[in-house]
Amino acid sequence: MKVFMIYVRDEDFYRLLPSELEDSRFSKGRVQVMAFPPLGIETLAPIVRQYGHEVRMFDTCHPLMKEKHIAEAVIEERPDVIALSFLSTTSYPATSSMAQRLKQAAPNIPIILGGVFATINARKILADCLYADFICKGEGEELLPDFLENLNFPERVAGLVWRSGNEIIENPSRPIIKNLDLFPYPDRKSLPIDYIESMPLDVPAVLSLDRFCTMQTSRGCPNQCIYCDIPTLADRTWRSRSPEHVLGEMQQLSDEGYRSIYLTDDQFLLNSKRISGICQGIIDRKLKFTWGCEGRVDSIAADQFPIMAKANCTFLAFGIESGTQMVLDRLKKMQTLEQVEHTVGAAKRHGIETTHGFFLIGSPEESEEDILESFHFAARLKLDTFGFNRLCVYRGTPLWKEYVERGIIDDVRDWNKWFKCSDIDPTILPSQVLNRARQKGYMLLFAKRLFLRPFQTIKLLRRFGRYMKLSDILKLLWSPFRKRTFTRQPELPAQMIDKGLLAPVRLTS
Repeated sequence: MKVFMIYVRDEDFYRLLPSELEDSRFSKGRVQVMAFPPLGIETLAPIVRQYGHEVRMFDTCHPLMKEKHIAEAVIEERPDVIALSFLSTTSYPATSSMAQRLKQAAPNIPIILGGVFATINARKILADCLYADFICKGEGEELLPDFLENLNFPERVAGLVWRSGNEIIENPSRPIIKNLDLFPYPDRKSLPIDYIESMPLDVPAVLSLDRFCTMQTSRGCPNQCIYCDIPTLADRTWRSRSPEHVLGEMQQLSDEGYRSIYLTDDQFLLNSKRISGICQGIIDRKLKFTWGCEGRVDSIAADQFPIMAKANCTFLAFGIESGTQMVLDRLKKMQTLEQVEHTVGAAKRHGIETTHGFFLIGSPEESEEDILESFHFAARLKLDTFGFNRLCVYRGTPLWKEYVERGIIDDVRDWNKWFKCSDIDPTILPSQVLNRARQKGYMLLFAKRLFLRPFQTIKLLRRFGRYMKLSDILKLLWSPFRKRTFTRQPELPAQMIDKGLLAPVRLTS
């Protein structure tokens, strides 16, 4: 069979590299994009090929891989199956539109959807998107080959949700994959795209023009933060690949010229022995890349920072979220301010070049004073970069369930929406107040950074200056203080619309 695998992106969360930065070191004919690679379809493609199928991949960040281009390819090449992968509610409208366009181009070709949002909302998507035929619920490494083998007998495929006439059928669930070493390494060659290493796109800045890719060495998270849906997908189970399997892929990437790798693990810092094995292997093999990852400040493997730095780990991102214990407890972070200070400080002491802090503002019961304290706290930490975003709620999270129980969200009518919590929760400061507090907080933070850590700040700006014009750096520094619009804005809950309430004010993210 011939399978089209398509990764559908939210238009707001990638950017083509500016023409003045395009690097001739990259291969000719390849587009350069500031984005993470579509690791999901890159992982599935070689697995499907092992079963004798032909695969063609698409990523909609490519200017010639939009709806119309893929529809033309479908008409010309007539694949046997079209698989659409997307991440969240923000990219669901584009995915639904893509399914409609492709189904109109080739009505008889089955379309299967997969991804986190599809897994959480499988039945609702099939009822809403009549152009999709199947949903892959959960992990696809075993399900997709099984589906292709039983294309005419969908009832045999565990984990599949499908439409039979007017009936939506949900097959028994498929167990989570325990041995992640079973599968080949992802296909990073077929897409004509070079992905550029950058900061998160709310503070867009090119970090390097080294050959860059992502890796996943483990899956899942055992924690229970109220704003996160990851633990629900695998019942708070954490699984990992062996150090040997990880190092095999890293060796391949090093040999192929990759010089920067970001680990997309939900929680990398969880097993000291495993981290030590991976890092020692990087050192022993003399692998040539630098790498970064994310982790919690209360992780038991924080004692591995010295060997991580020695193994060329240059970037660590921490989900700090708040500078007050009350808000941390409300978010069920299960960490303390003392742990934050200790772990961030330890990372810098042991040689991690760049530390990043993720913060949230606009949590339930959080006051303006609490918000400003988070900025003061961030200024005291040995962070190099940071981001402060408003708390959002998505279906599948504990916070969504709380809002359903409180009567704020209607789970039946609001399932395909996402909300800025300050737009809908009366226990949260209004969005206008939050944004004024954030602007004030950034001014305080910038002033303290310049006064307390001038050398560190200048070093960071010089790093940005390698790949950015002065005018762009100034825009970057000004970005926290300007209004920003998005292609798809958060909506209001159905019950608020019924009451005739006005739409939320569209300010910064």
